[in-house]
Amino acid sequence: MKKALLIFAVLIAGFSCKNITEKNTEEIMPVEQDNGIGDGAPSLSAAFAQGVENTHNKEAFLAHNNVSFDITLNFKGKERLNGKFTMRTNSSKIKFESEEGNIIIYDGEDVFISPVDATPQSARFDIFTWPYFMALPFKLTDTGTVLGPVEQVTEKGQDYSSAKLTFKNGIGDTADDWYMVYVDNNTNLLSYAAYIVTYGKSVEEAEKTPHAILYANYQVVDGIALADKWKFYNWNSEKGLYGEPIGDAVLSTIKFVESVDYSIPENSKTIKAPN
Repeated sequence: MKKALLIFAVLIAGFSCKNITEKNTEEIMPVEQDNGIGDGAPSLSAAFAQGVENTHNKEAFLAHNNVSFDITLNFKGKERLNGKFTMRTNSSKIKFESEEGNIIIYDGEDVFISPVDATPQSARFDIFTWPYFMALPFKLTDTGTVLGPVEQVTEKGQDYSSAKLTFKNGIGDTADDWYMVYVDNNTNLLSYAAYIVTYGKSVEEAEKTPHAILYANYQVVDGIALADKWKFYNWNSEKGLYGEPIGDAVLSTIKFVESVDYSIPENSKTIKAPN
């Protein structure tokens, strides 16, 4: 019975949030439980990922060249980040302009910060992490990602479909990071994602303090479901989210931009990847 319910949940994935994403009804996707081996139908994990991306309207998201948003990010009562991100919707280039006037740019190969006397601190971490969180609902089928089996989970009376997202070797600065994605079975929107950060630390050390990002509110921009309020929590596999929020973020002025200058300022220096 549990498997039957799971198959049914995946089959309706593309339809359960039609009023939010303003999508037309699509043809139901056949699925197989045996990793898609057989008549060519995708695995349950692949169908689950594609269903979430369809609900958020990945096709419309990628139809735009760039997306920009202002962000105010706080952790433990202190402002962590304040400024404006602009990124290619496929994440191939990213720019961050801080409230203080610093600029961080990922040009598709390297990360730069301007001016040269700016303190790097976590510049490379910031340019990749927060845009990735923003675009996570569209990243489940990216090249280099591996999505584990889909399970049904109930936390605090809410039913979720959940799967572990990992990365193949050599993907990004921290290929050992992982995410546990939790999708609301009522809306098929990404509700929250637990994660570890191995930037500058071992997997063993990172797994001692996993956190989670809760997508606390969604708005629709050009028919695309985007979260404009985040909350961060402590997390473990037994309790799920627990305790009071340890951080929060507000995204504003979310808009799609067709032309962006990602050129590197002259007064800049390279931020190297961690060893």
